[in-house]
Amino acid sequence: MPHKPVLEKKYLKPLAAVLLAVLALPLLAMLFIAIFGWNWARAPLERRVLAQTGRVLVIAGDLTVDLGWPTARVRAQRVGFANPAWAVQPQMLSLPSADIDVDLPALWQRKLVFPVVRLAQPVVTLETSEDGRKTWLLDTEQRNEDSQVRIGLLTLDRGQLNYTDSRLQTRLHVELNTPDAATGNLVFKARGRFKGLPLAAEGRGGPVLALGDDQTSYPLKVDATVGRTSVGVEGRVTGLLSLIAVDLQVALRGDSLAQLFPLLGIGMPETRDYVAAGHLVRSGQTWRYDKFSGRVGRSDVAGDLQVDLAGVRPMLRGEVSSQVLDLDDLAPVIGSTPAASPGGTAVVPAAAASRRVLPDIPFKTERWRAFDADVRLRAARILRAKELPLENLVAHVLMKDAVLTLEPLDFGVAGGHLKATIRLDGRPSEIAASAQVQARKILISKLFPTLVLTKSSVGQVNGDFDLAGQGPSVGRMLATANGHLRLVVERGEISRLLMEKMGLHLLEILQLTLTGDETVALNCAVADFKLQRGVMTAQTLLLDTEVSTVVGSGTIDLAQETLDLTLVPHTRNTSIVALRGPIHLRGSLAAPVATLDKPTIVARSAGALVLGLLNPLLALIPLVEAGPGLDSECARLLARGAAGAAVKPAASGAKSRKGAQAPR
Repeated sequence: MPHKPVLEKKYLKPLAAVLLAVLALPLLAMLFIAIFGWNWARAPLERRVLAQTGRVLVIAGDLTVDLGWPTARVRAQRVGFANPAWAVQPQMLSLPSADIDVDLPALWQRKLVFPVVRLAQPVVTLETSEDGRKTWLLDTEQRNEDSQVRIGLLTLDRGQLNYTDSRLQTRLHVELNTPDAATGNLVFKARGRFKGLPLAAEGRGGPVLALGDDQTSYPLKVDATVGRTSVGVEGRVTGLLSLIAVDLQVALRGDSLAQLFPLLGIGMPETRDYVAAGHLVRSGQTWRYDKFSGRVGRSDVAGDLQVDLAGVRPMLRGEVSSQVLDLDDLAPVIGSTPAASPGGTAVVPAAAASRRVLPDIPFKTERWRAFDADVRLRAARILRAKELPLENLVAHVLMKDAVLTLEPLDFGVAGGHLKATIRLDGRPSEIAASAQVQARKILISKLFPTLVLTKSSVGQVNGDFDLAGQGPSVGRMLATANGHLRLVVERGEISRLLMEKMGLHLLEILQLTLTGDETVALNCAVADFKLQRGVMTAQTLLLDTEVSTVVGSGTIDLAQETLDLTLVPHTRNTSIVALRGPIHLRGSLAAPVATLDKPTIVARSAGALVLGLLNPLLALIPLVEAGPGLDSECARLLARGAAGAAVKPAASGAKSRKGAQAPR
């Protein structure tokens, strides 16, 4: 092998030169940096950022770099970074100093990933334009979500954050600080407007903001007021930007659940003031508000709700129950005004309230399109201002494609039962509404509990309503409605004093007033109305008892909220002194007025006066009600189905509960 030394000598010098060059370059770079520092890199870095983003980066202070792998730590003093030209504020970021850990493998792939960022006294201004551009996106058009800087952990010392989104009418100013150096816990305060509503908030969090950490939960406590809604939050959040998981105790307080729409995007109904507290949990695309409890107005509420975000629209599901539900608290839900506040004061002046009876506040159907719903409501006992006993409310609320359905709406009323199916189609410009209602076995004595003359009455009311109308409110729907309303009472007993007063039988009224009221057999009562364009026309209006029959006619105008009914009593037995005459029910639904037919009464009285001048006994002749009156029409009416059921009426000559009929 004599040629081997020759080969080694031949390649040794070039190899040594290459190795020296390879080692010399980093050595020279390190020597250069040791002598001149990293400030030389500021200008190239600023030019590079300007070329890539179209925005100016200024590093006015020192720049240092601690090299390592896979991250390098960059320290910069007096840093400023401009906003794009369309932004209102010229600077997006300005701060005295920053320490940034740079992910070198990601940088090699032309991605900016900062595992840890430490900022001292930063002032950050973020904006969103009308057309959706965002200042924190670093492409030249500020639209590419992949062009933003990825930050893992962020620590702040006496920072300020300003955020503006003109599309959402949002403008916030947030102050952030770490007053306790030992713990490094973050404290913040926020002021401004959120979706057009004034906002004030303060709270605290952990020592660092885990903006890019989707694995570690972050402790958080916030007390905020948005508009007239107060929110208290305490718990942990995983992924502050993406909200991967949420486990929070949340307390809410406000004037109306409808005011939560800007916060939740769920169209809650208008309500009275409320408070609620529960456990808010997010898992995947589902938010749950578990085991919440509170009150709405004077009504207690409790239950579980969840919102599923996986579909085309948010889907609200849940169950809500109440032990005691105040009916007045439901007034805003149907577009009416509560009669009184929880403290007992009137919400509107009495004069204004008396003008309208039917709810006339429009529904906000534009919110119906923002979500779907499947919620069940239950209430054990229902309170009503006038003591009408209601209980055991069950309602299944469905919202699908802006169509609201209550099926069933079911509750006990006055010892009986009412079941309804209601459908409101919010897709047309005016709501298309339909309602089918069944009333069964409602007791007369409990139906009008404040009327003394009905407390001793016995009988069951049954009925069926079938209505369809359109309009923005319940009042307008009824004002345009078509359909039928039928009510019937069969084989009961009713106050005799009430019937005698309707016929103005003076001697009988005096006798019953002195000896006490009694009941008489009620053969039937029928109210059969045809509804056309909001006008109810009486097809049959009849009250038939063993002592008299009352026949009615007329109309009720739901658009004008007026009534014009005439009731004509006919006695079945002779009455010595009777000033009988038609009774007129007229005026508004809010304040109907009952008047007697004065010409008839005057004519009878005048006849009695003239005959009395001739002979006092003759004066009784015009006042005598001879009877018998009309035969009972119950059998005929019930046979043709006007009352909704084919049953045999009681005989017209049935005895009263006391066993004998008072003499006429």
